[in-house]
Amino acid sequence: MSTFSGDQLAQVNNPDPFAPPVWRSPVYHTPGWVITMVQLGRLVCAILGFLLRHPVADLVAAVLVVAWLNLGWPGPVLLAAVVLAVLVLWRWRWPRSFSRFIARPALGKWRRWNYQRHWAAVMTIGRLAPVYRGRLLLPVLGKVSSTRYTDRVQVRLVSGQSAADFAARSENLAHGFAAVTCRVRTARPGAIVLELVRRDALAAIIPALPPPHHVDLKALPVGRREDGSPWLVRVHGTHVLLAGSTGAGKASLLWSLIRAMLPAIRTGLVRVLAADPKVMELAFGREIFDRHGAYACDPLAIVVMLEDAVRDMQARAGVLAGKQRDHAPTIGHPFVVVLLDEVAFLTAYLPDKAIRERVKAALATLTTQGRAVGYCVVAALQDPRKEVMSIRNLFPDRIAMRLDEPEQVDMVLGDGARDRGGTADLISSNPATGAGVAFVRIESDPDPVRVRAAWVGDEDIRAMCADCAPAPVRELAPQVPAIEAGAAA
Repeated sequence: MSTFSGDQLAQVNNPDPFAPPVWRSPVYHTPGWVITMVQLGRLVCAILGFLLRHPVADLVAAVLVVAWLNLGWPGPVLLAAVVLAVLVLWRWRWPRSFSRFIARPALGKWRRWNYQRHWAAVMTIGRLAPVYRGRLLLPVLGKVSSTRYTDRVQVRLVSGQSAADFAARSENLAHGFAAVTCRVRTARPGAIVLELVRRDALAAIIPALPPPHHVDLKALPVGRREDGSPWLVRVHGTHVLLAGSTGAGKASLLWSLIRAMLPAIRTGLVRVLAADPKVMELAFGREIFDRHGAYACDPLAIVVMLEDAVRDMQARAGVLAGKQRDHAPTIGHPFVVVLLDEVAFLTAYLPDKAIRERVKAALATLTTQGRAVGYCVVAALQDPRKEVMSIRNLFPDRIAMRLDEPEQVDMVLGDGARDRGGTADLISSNPATGAGVAFVRIESDPDPVRVRAAWVGDEDIRAMCADCAPAPVRELAPQVPAIEAGAAA
């Protein structure tokens, strides 16, 4: 039998004289009352922590206990019925505030519990839980914000990890959490946000949106985002580049922008200069541009219109210089949108080199000097190569619809956009599911966002033209003066 001697370290007695010595630490037996006190302290700390983290649940439990003590079992039942009736009335009368304060937080709590159940397994199998000194280190699951379509999961990274590690395992995460797709969004240092799409909000065609009552040029509603919220496009103080192959739905976005600005166009606060080399798409609503702007389809007429816009812009800058730094649309100085469809024809494919150079010079001037004085260039093209559109870097906001090659995504949205989830080359070519779908990268956020533009049909454009038509002049019947009328009698 092995025996020990000594108070701190002891050697195991071994009858084999050639065996190496084996040293073991002595075993100290902690008294039972000390273990009991420690466990009670841990229990009290856990209960206090739970109460502090869930104040609403604490208040509900306290109210139920008071109702039970004063009224017996009918008390909690009556209280629950009243609360349920209030929630139903709230949901019926004020659905937006109910969704913001009740439905979404409750859904987020439920979804977080669901992620917590599978967190360790998905992180380990997906090789996102490194081992350090024999210990498995899991990224920390944070707050979960949920909508009907997406979950935004906050994650605190393990030291040494990066967002690229999670982006490389995005497919593993999507399958592990039973989501359609997963995108990795950058947050603060040491943290990321996993955007998990649970249901595609852009699967069906979106009908044309009604023109807004109040036009906000910094937030024009043109469609829907992937999380179900409205897609708002800014035109004031920026320029927009739209790229997409044939049939990708560029016309849907162009007409949605015009439709969203329609009330301001009617009042004269917005003018639209439309360049339509194809003589097909924008010509369908030419009445709008003829009355509230200008329309040109011939290359020479287009370059003249652009050069006139440059002169007007420079003249406006001379008038406003030293008076204001940010443009506010007025009748005298309206906001001007220069709309160019198939701009690649004008900058690269047009046979006349002189006109091509004049177009490039005019566009470069408008994009570099027009933002501060109320000019915005919205250009649409199919081929985003640099030799086709040499000034594409002058467009702060960019939209990529269905593209033919993966490399074109980074050409439009910037380097690394496809690795961050902007897979515009994978958008379906089926018009029912892919027309109007795009990825957006705005100036203030490098992460691409998936969106879909509303479909503006022929009847909608005709109605827009009718809305912009001048009011008919009523012919009044000539009034006979009273003296002449009496004389005639």
